[in-house]
Amino acid sequence: EELVRGDAIASGMCITLHNDVVLPYFLNLATESQKRRWLPGMASGELMSAIAMTEPGAGSDLAGIKTPAIRDGDHYVVNGSKTFITNGINAELIVTAVKTNPHERHSGISLLVIEEGMEGFSRGRNLSKIGLHAQDTAELFFDDVQVPVENLLGEEGQGFIHLMENLPQERLGLAVGSIAHAQVAFEWTLEYIKEREAFERPIGSFQAIKHAMAEMRTELDIGQVYVDAQIMAHCRRELSAEDAAKAKWWVTDLEGRVIDRCLQMFGSWGYMEEYPIARAYRDSRVSRIYGGTNEIMKEIIGRSLGL
Repeated sequence: EELVRGDAIASGMCITLHNDVVLPYFLNLATESQKRRWLPGMASGELMSAIAMTEPGAGSDLAGIKTPAIRDGDHYVVNGSKTFITNGINAELIVTAVKTNPHERHSGISLLVIEEGMEGFSRGRNLSKIGLHAQDTAELFFDDVQVPVENLLGEEGQGFIHLMENLPQERLGLAVGSIAHAQVAFEWTLEYIKEREAFERPIGSFQAIKHAMAEMRTELDIGQVYVDAQIMAHCRRELSAEDAAKAKWWVTDLEGRVIDRCLQMFGSWGYMEEYPIARAYRDSRVSRIYGGTNEIMKEIIGRSLGL
């Protein structure tokens, strides 16, 4: 929330991904030896982290990843590639979803920590995105990378389960950022419509704008209450996958609606890069895609209903 209010949503994402998304894998799955090896650097900022799941041919269908990691003595030999990896350019530790058993779907997935400098590991380009320009998003390539068995995070063959256990926190974190982003856009707009005049009076006094602002204020309050309730559930370790999915899809949809309506109230000025609402418009679009598309979120909720 504070990163959003500080207008650092893109550059600050490297911190939130490191702290809120990747770190729990180390806290929950790492052995004592692994914790001693990696946590001090992660805490000091000397070791930046990332998580690599998505591949060119596998996104929402996580069980469909192909990157093989074949055991050869005391190493896994990793080949393949990942894409759309946040922190991919700058990370020193990359929690990588691989197939230790290429013949299985869910039970064939394991998590390996691939480290900067391992022979055969390379990074592609820093991908050019519509928004979030200050955040590095990269392609990763593995060419016979020999990863020590000691870099296995969690249990072999349990990677899919480990990912499912941690994804609710990631999705809740996205909802927290999205509701904050929408709140800030609303505040910018409220200030603007009180000052901007047309027909010799502030545009905020016109019924169409006044009612639109009333609708958005109501939706934002509802969204904030739901997100706060899920944060409390998470603190009690009671956050379910379906409730996190509800927060993620509904709040990111709300973020998009609110920012779009707010930009419209700025008129032509809202389309100019010098106004923060323009960047907010670009930056918010990916919220409905990453962390699991909103369509997948609805699938999760639907399955919880027995459908």
